[in-house]
Amino acid sequence: MRIVLGVGGGIAAYKVASLLRLFTEAGHEVTVIPTDAAQRFVGTATWEALSGNRVSNDVFDAVDQVRHVRLGQEADLVVVAPATADLLARAAAGMADDLLTGTLLVTRAPVVYAPAMHTEMWQHPATAANVATLRARGAVVLEPAVGRLTGADSGPGRLPEPDDIFAAALGAASGTPAGAARPLAGRTVTITAGGTREPLDPVRFLGNRSSGKQGVALAAAALQAGATVQFIAAHLEVQPPPGAQLTVVETAEELREVTLKLAQRSDALIMAAAVADFRPDTVSDTKVKKRDDGENPVITLIRNPDILVEVVQQRAELESPAVIVGFAAETGDDDATPLAHGQQKLQRKGCDLLILNRVGRSLVFGQDSTEVTILDAGGAEPETVSGSKTSVAAVILARVAAMLGTSSDQVE
Repeated sequence: MRIVLGVGGGIAAYKVASLLRLFTEAGHEVTVIPTDAAQRFVGTATWEALSGNRVSNDVFDAVDQVRHVRLGQEADLVVVAPATADLLARAAAGMADDLLTGTLLVTRAPVVYAPAMHTEMWQHPATAANVATLRARGAVVLEPAVGRLTGADSGPGRLPEPDDIFAAALGAASGTPAGAARPLAGRTVTITAGGTREPLDPVRFLGNRSSGKQGVALAAAALQAGATVQFIAAHLEVQPPPGAQLTVVETAEELREVTLKLAQRSDALIMAAAVADFRPDTVSDTKVKKRDDGENPVITLIRNPDILVEVVQQRAELESPAVIVGFAAETGDDDATPLAHGQQKLQRKGCDLLILNRVGRSLVFGQDSTEVTILDAGGAEPETVSGSKTSVAAVILARVAAMLGTSSDQVE
């Protein structure tokens, strides 16, 4: 997901460095636009180091790109923190006198403001009117936290904690506004993510191209929906989501052991990990060397366990989890289309939903956007969803929440 992070000129700007790290570690591409005043609190070098992108707030920088238009049009989400009284006033008035306010005027992406200012400024009728105006236009303006402010003052006006801003921002991006109902509150969701690695020797392994981005997005969406998330991570190219209960694994066998255990105390299991179908029959204790006679080594592969099938079988005995979601990465072949392969796999595996990815060298793996087809064992028509992995995750979690609600109603 492409995020524009606007930083206002308040002392709380230093906390936004932690928010930026949360976004980047979750795999999002972040462009930071500090105001002139913000740069007097936190320098450009900090934002560039943490975002990995060049930082400028000058509308005359790269004029040929018309940056305020390009950034506004390309953003999937805009977050302003701290949103000072001055920034809220300029945004509400529709001013575009710097790169940040120009971007805010152009963008049609969700916008989240995290206010921070003294109590008297927050409670002033002018600020209240500006906040009401922004909310009426569809922006999310968070309530400031209550606590110690600059100096000896205390009261409402403190910047919300970075974790809270992060969760609210992802909720806004997924269409779940801050303060909305949390459909998975009280539920436990277990999610597997990343790619397993099957060792050949101490140096080499058999792996796949999974980055883990979709699994991380699913975990973030589940947390936003109020769930307790048990996150089982194989190899990830992004950081696991803050707030999830993390278990790290490497091989398919390790993933199997942990998944079967955690599934027993889960309401839903989402198996987004890319699990190796095969592993080497033998693993060398030493590095396999090139032979002087030119002979090539012969590697014999054996099947890994089908974890999804085992979880479905275990559910038949333990009646848990209530909802099981599998993932299928398909390329299609001479015998069938990816959709046909996915439908066959749904029947064969016995899960409730199967998320079908059409994969390839430049498709899905490692990308920020995706397209999936949701196949339902209950007979619903296949649903194709495309967009950022964050938005797709929100759709999948909404389906899971609906199914858990139906399951709960049936039990009652």
